Amino acid sequence: MSDRPILRFESVVRDFSSGGGWFGERRVLRAVNAVDLKVPAGRVTGVVGESGCGKSTLARLALGLIRPSAGRVLFEGEDLAAQSRGRMRRLRARMQMVFQDPYSSIDPRWAVGDAIAEPFQVQGIRMSRAERAARIADLLAMVGLDPSQAASLPHHLSGGQKQRVGIARALALEPSLVVLDEPTASLDVSIQAQIIALLEGLKARLDLTYLFISHDLGLVRYFCDRIVVMYLGSVVEILPSPDAEIRHPYTRALMDSAFVPDPTRRQRLTRATGEISSAFDLPPGCAYAPRCPHAVQRCRIERPRLDPSTHPVACHLPLDRAGARS
Repeated sequence: MSDRPILRFESVVRDFSSGGGWFGERRVLRAVNAVDLKVPAGRVTGVVGESGCGKSTLARLALGLIRPSAGRVLFEGEDLAAQSRGRMRRLRARMQMVFQDPYSSIDPRWAVGDAIAEPFQVQGIRMSRAERAARIADLLAMVGLDPSQAASLPHHLSGGQKQRVGIARALALEPSLVVLDEPTASLDVSIQAQIIALLEGLKARLDLTYLFISHDLGLVRYFCDRIVVMYLGSVVEILPSPDAEIRHPYTRALMDSAFVPDPTRRQRLTRATGEISSAFDLPPGCAYAPRCPHAVQRCRIERPRLDPSTHPVACHLPLDRAGARS
């Protein structure tokens, strides 16, 4: 493990336009709002938050699939938005993504071996037929599949097997960063455990860095070394470890929503009330203030910044260990 960042977000903003036309007014949705974030090499950084908080947009910014409206995204020190098409193609060999839906991430007309070999074609890597077959067999074995399945079509495979193919394809070019966008969300619970165990083993074996996006808070706490909490496009807290004391009231409410399957560990819920602010019209202060039971006037007029401590939190009055305002 290392604290050296492989990926950095510097004041990153991403806007999307909506509406317009003959009579409609053009509106701008701020999906990512002034995010400053470092992803340490060799570690698993989890990103959590409610639907629409900007997690998947952050993932696509990390890979250069979309460009920031403002700010910079740097991978291994290189600004992704400033690269030529050729240089960007070479950089993408070192950063890959595993998608949420294994049923739609693989072309149903292609054999498994062809899907896994596609990155070699995109990168212009020439190899003989025997070398190609050997490499595909190695990748299939690496993710726990029989090399004979290279000739199978995707509809012959289960959902878990398809996700293993997606992982094999992501590892084909030996990347250093893998973005996992809810890779277990569409799988049965027993299969989820197998995929997570596989990812753990691959990380240790290949010295990978993961950016792990998920709605499953229990899974994030188990799998990740640190947790980034997002709310309406902003990072509100970064937990340096899964068992770190929670300092932001939104993080408290979010974590309390995940129940532990143990009747002896009853939880006192922190309920979030009030209206959720619109990403089309963010308030001038803290976006969580309308729902926060501890909000004061300062919270409604002044936007809190993420402090540069070892446990960053964007809150004017963070929680203490007892769960009250400090």
